[in-house]
Amino acid sequence: MGTPGFGVLGGGYPLAGEWSASLGWRYQKSDRHFVGSEYQEQRDEQGSQVINDVNLADLSIRYQATRRVEISVGVPYFMATRSQSLRQSGVELERYQTAARGIGDVFVSTRRWMFDPDTHTGGNLQLGFGVKIPTGANNETDTFRVLSGGTITNVIRTVDQSIQPGDGGFGILADLSTFKAISKLSVYAGAAYLATPQEKSNVRTYRGGRGEEVMSIADQFLLRGGLGFTVPKTTSVSASAGVRVEGVPARDIMGGDNGFRRPGVAVSFEPSITIAKGNNSFTFGVPVAIYRNRFISVPDAARGAHGDAAFADWLLLTGFTRKF
Repeated sequence: MGTPGFGVLGGGYPLAGEWSASLGWRYQKSDRHFVGSEYQEQRDEQGSQVINDVNLADLSIRYQATRRVEISVGVPYFMATRSQSLRQSGVELERYQTAARGIGDVFVSTRRWMFDPDTHTGGNLQLGFGVKIPTGANNETDTFRVLSGGTITNVIRTVDQSIQPGDGGFGILADLSTFKAISKLSVYAGAAYLATPQEKSNVRTYRGGRGEEVMSIADQFLLRGGLGFTVPKTTSVSASAGVRVEGVPARDIMGGDNGFRRPGVAVSFEPSITIAKGNNSFTFGVPVAIYRNRFISVPDAARGAHGDAAFADWLLLTGFTRKF
């Protein structure tokens, strides 16, 4: 999901007619299994954990149409591997890897400062609206190792939902961000919600649970908030510290909720630093997880089950922006 901007944090508003290009990079290794908020430590001890390594590059082009209104296009490129264990009677026979890569789902958005930037230099509110276009493949395949009749064979199947570049559905994005300067600090907050009207993609999961035969097209959400400040004795380095909350709900706000999904939430402490010089800026952040919870999905509830999900301990978020 595209991340909204969170105020200018004292850095000044863009000028009308200004263009900018940003290249962001997100890396995460998801290998900590949770059922609800309980960490499944035995998965590590058994060596049965799934390990997802995900790299997501995101190119965003922004145009400041007026002093208040911004138009942006975000094009992600997704690269991921999934390591899984082939087991029999609790014994690992072998570990193998599947992978997927390609263009993800494109976002087209517009955002507007609700108060005049010329008279509200110390605080403002920005509202945004956009659409997600299903340009990313949601049915990438790879070779799986399958045990049948005592023999391990290679079988071509669609890779797991967690490493598909796209989800196969259109989405509606709404976001807001706000900031307020207080002495030498800036308080910032923001939220984004991606609603997906379509219920299922009808791409097979090869899972055995009732109701999990095909992939769900799920909503997503993001919340952030914290403090930003200029690093003392510098004019070009700023830092922030806050809380990041992101996840997938068990039920969507529109459309159906059936099909396979791993609903849940990750809450992280999010420190970051930004270095700005002239028309260039670089941001580096490492959110560290402090709480994770895998929710009960609709198919889970229907059969009295509670599936698990693998979460990351930390994320790496970097970005480079150039103004024109």
